[in-house]
Amino acid sequence: MNASLPVTNGSSFHKSGPRGTIGHVTNAEFLEEQYHSWKSNRNSVDTTWDAFFEGFELGLQLPPPPRADAATAVQNYAIPPVVESTRQRIRQARIYNLLFAYRTLGHVIAHTDPLGFNKETLPDLDLHAFGFTEADLDEIFDSGTLAGGGEKTLREILQILTETYCGTIGVEYMHTQDQTLRRWLRNKMESCRNKPSFPTDKKRRILTHLMEAETFERILHKRYVGQKRFSLEGGETLIPMLDAVIENSHTQGISQIVMGMAHRGRLNVLANILGKDFQTLFSEFSENYVPNLELGDGDVKYHLGFDATVLNSAGHRVGISLAPNPSHLELVNPVVQGKARAWQRHLNDTTERSRVLPILIHGDAAFAGQGIVMETLNLSQLEGYRTGGTLHIVINNQIGFTTTPQDARSTRYCTSVAKMLGVPIFHVNGDDPLTAVYAVELALEFRQKFHKDIVIDLVCYRRHGHNEGDEPSFTQPTLYNAIKDHPSPSHLLRQRLTEEDPAFQTEINDWQARFDQRLEEALTLSREKATTFRPAIRPPISTPELLDKIHTAPTAESVVAVATALTTVPSTHNTDPKITRLLQQRSKMYSGEIPLDWAAAELLAFGTLLSQGIPVRLSGQDSRRGTFSQRHCVVYDTKTRERYIPLKHISPNQATFCVYNSPLSEAAVLGFDFGYALDYPKMLCIWEAQFGDFANGAQAIIDQYITSSESKWGVTNGIVLMLPHGYHGQGPEHSSARLERFLQACAEDNIQVAHCTTPAQHFHILRRQALRDIKKPLILMTPKGLLRYAPCSSPLQDILQGEFHEILPDPSLPSGAKKVILCSGKVYYDLVEYRQKHNIADTAIIRIEQLYPLHRTALAEALAAHPGATVTWCQEESQNMGPWSYISPILYNMLGAFPAYAGRDASASPATGSDAIHKLEQADLVERAFL
Repeated sequence: MNASLPVTNGSSFHKSGPRGTIGHVTNAEFLEEQYHSWKSNRNSVDTTWDAFFEGFELGLQLPPPPRADAATAVQNYAIPPVVESTRQRIRQARIYNLLFAYRTLGHVIAHTDPLGFNKETLPDLDLHAFGFTEADLDEIFDSGTLAGGGEKTLREILQILTETYCGTIGVEYMHTQDQTLRRWLRNKMESCRNKPSFPTDKKRRILTHLMEAETFERILHKRYVGQKRFSLEGGETLIPMLDAVIENSHTQGISQIVMGMAHRGRLNVLANILGKDFQTLFSEFSENYVPNLELGDGDVKYHLGFDATVLNSAGHRVGISLAPNPSHLELVNPVVQGKARAWQRHLNDTTERSRVLPILIHGDAAFAGQGIVMETLNLSQLEGYRTGGTLHIVINNQIGFTTTPQDARSTRYCTSVAKMLGVPIFHVNGDDPLTAVYAVELALEFRQKFHKDIVIDLVCYRRHGHNEGDEPSFTQPTLYNAIKDHPSPSHLLRQRLTEEDPAFQTEINDWQARFDQRLEEALTLSREKATTFRPAIRPPISTPELLDKIHTAPTAESVVAVATALTTVPSTHNTDPKITRLLQQRSKMYSGEIPLDWAAAELLAFGTLLSQGIPVRLSGQDSRRGTFSQRHCVVYDTKTRERYIPLKHISPNQATFCVYNSPLSEAAVLGFDFGYALDYPKMLCIWEAQFGDFANGAQAIIDQYITSSESKWGVTNGIVLMLPHGYHGQGPEHSSARLERFLQACAEDNIQVAHCTTPAQHFHILRRQALRDIKKPLILMTPKGLLRYAPCSSPLQDILQGEFHEILPDPSLPSGAKKVILCSGKVYYDLVEYRQKHNIADTAIIRIEQLYPLHRTALAEALAAHPGATVTWCQEESQNMGPWSYISPILYNMLGAFPAYAGRDASASPATGSDAIHKLEQADLVERAFL
């Protein structure tokens, strides 16, 4: 191609009008980009280019002009100069089309399956599809940007494209709309044709790690027949890949890795990457092994977390934290993201977020099948949840339990969901560990440069069944016939390296003998320590300190400082008049002129903690404003929408306040905040549901992590869940936060569940959660209709001199009642209103503000003040919901008889959809409470 390309109007080709003709390589690159844009949207290019490309596409449909040998070409086929120029332009444009096609579709025919299944041909990449024949292979064309650009023969162009995009690595990257990213990756890959050029010592290191992984699995398979371990056999290439990340961590500026993975290969990673002692691992397979149960029931060995500091070959340290993981495989994804963000705060890495690397290792079936994957990917670039990009590695066994990809997904690849982020996806043959290591090093460099996620699909196989006691050939006979005799990745690489240097075989044999001996010695020691002793069943976990009083009252000076900040907005800020009135109203509350409402007390709790050096993070759907337009902790400029956050302006040395509107996701966001609170315990970390029943969408996180992680894994967490709860005739969907589910999960002081009735109680329980050294999840039922209900308010004095009370006796009838009504939450105000309206003077209403752990001593004292009184439990919820099933047996033990029940009848749905019926039911249950 000439330096300036002729176009239809006869002028020279310029990138932007008549100035500055584009140079040769840039010319070609620009033509490529213009063509790709035109293919996507013909209106995106100038009309001149539209006409040119339309002609080009037409030319693709024409048969190539007749050819003749060099000696008689002119004689047999004389082409007028203008026609020849047009023909050359079309043929050159076909080259650009060929480049685009291979970069876009080359992965389809890449040799990525080590078993040789799923071989595909793609007519769209056939030479003839571009209007060329074998006779054109030695014709010279402008190669555009290919491997440095310049003129190349068609044969050279095809060879470079095939080696780069159709070898043992297939790459999807042309879907990204970021041209800088695409060009960088293209140049990186094409310059080396996606082929690593490693020195001999690095190749041998890779082989050593492969052999360590394989030998470890072989020993376990031989010594512990049939025991579950979720073997890595077939996917051992994962180990040298992770080693490569550690080896390159220092040069890439990474000092901490936070890792999450499911079962497959977890024990191998623990042993050969994190350095967990072989003897300990072998001991865990003993039938007599009993873990340390001081903190709970424990968990199986392939669920446990592990923290380590690892040295690379240059002596540089990198910390690695492997998060514990339940059998709900991908739930660990957001937890790892939260942990990584917490580590970034620890290391003051909150801008570039390059010092902490999250790594997620997935299974192919889980990555394609579980929605939490998409939810977590969606967090990756959001202000409150970004972690600078995650390295994803999919251990692609090409099967999930017994289910093939054809039955498990509708996409070609298990990784297709990741294309939503426009990030590269490498499909790598697991039998080519050198290329796999090259891919992970390139991925790591990409992550550090662009701060985006990147995915490696390690296509391998699973030598055994889903677990080692399973027989996979029952359902997959053809697949497992191929696997049965397939050589391991280490065997293939060993063969390759010994062909390069036959003397290397002796060195390998010596190394293998030493490693075998090391494992056998560890195995022997583990057996010697095994005993038949079985300890008694451990006593239940107990944390009686949860009921100790904590001083939560702030100083008057701190309240004044926080109140001033909360009610002050810069004069240059264009504040909505309604917000101005709200701030004026709050100013009166903080001065003591009028009582505090719920939101005012909550913000005061946040502010006083911040002024004491305790950071606060609040995230949830619309949490900045508040679902019910009650919070307004962010004030927006009405002209620019510039945000002003008063809680960030208390004092120069205050702690950090973070508040984020989350995406419409419960599981991923709650998992993220759980992970954050796990590794940053000094922060009060709160997840707020838009409505309490939205917690349903996060139920797996609640069950697998929040209520059980201390017992399973010995990890404590102080996260707060705020769940709006209460019956207001708004239908079944937004009435109930399913309080009964949390109470059902309560045992061994694992969580705290509260349903406060006053702003002051809410204030003190939040401060108690942050100030107390003990870390337990706190589940708070929060109000909706009470947010602006005048009786639901607290005088400033209750803030300045109060504390949290688990049980609130009746202030108007402290003793001597003939009847006691016990309740929790909003129904208290309905009961008080009924009592006042009917002038009932002999009935006391006692509130249980904290349902779990229940302060039985305080409750017994409150009841003892009314000797001989009849007792009724009153709740809004249906009888099979709410606290009744939890509290009634407790009250039976305390009273010697069940209390009377006043509430809705048992029902399948939480509430009626009719406001009229709701009011009738509510009036009825309140009336029955006084009978």
